[in-house]
Amino acid sequence: MWLDADGKRLVQWPVEEIETLRRKRVGLERATEIPNLEEAETLDPKWLLDPRGLCAVKGASVHGGVGPFGLLVMASGDLEEHTAVFFRVFRHLDTYKVLMCTDLTKSSTKAGVHKASYGAFLDVDVEKDKFLSLRTLIDHTVVESFGDGGRMCMTARMYPKHAAPGSSHLYVFNNGTGAVKVSKLDAWELATAAMNGRAGSSTEPDVKAL
Repeated sequence: MWLDADGKRLVQWPVEEIETLRRKRVGLERATEIPNLEEAETLDPKWLLDPRGLCAVKGASVHGGVGPFGLLVMASGDLEEHTAVFFRVFRHLDTYKVLMCTDLTKSSTKAGVHKASYGAFLDVDVEKDKFLSLRTLIDHTVVESFGDGGRMCMTARMYPKHAAPGSSHLYVFNNGTGAVKVSKLDAWELATAAMNGRAGSSTEPDVKAL
């Protein structure tokens, strides 16, 4: 954790040592290019102070203009269970607002499980930069996502019934009418971290880093 160069916010990022656990490359950190913002929906000002509520109303399955687009993680093969981490771009006055969400509403088919939505607006000039970055760490029950190079971090716990780590899936999705392009996608299976000074012996991946 450190202070951003502009002095406005803290930046959080996974410790460098986590990269030493990388074992199997299963894909090609994620960057998404947004070539056109014309399809962006107009943001109702009432949501400016309630991004979490906006994520609940505008979840991953709700189609939009520019987004929602992102990842479905810890997903079962039939997608009955999945956790969505995504972005959605809104038009606000003469600029654009980028909403980042973690949507747990379909994370589990178990009854009585907490399945909330979490959200925040990113302080990013998407009109100028034309791209968004996302890094996500996933283990058995936790998903931690770092948006815009760590300027936003979200951590949530999920309790999937069917999507065990050995049989879960990861998908890229776009439920917006506007086109987006995944320009870079890296996915790794990680070995078990050392616990109390001893390295784990399991060969099963504990975390996927994207």
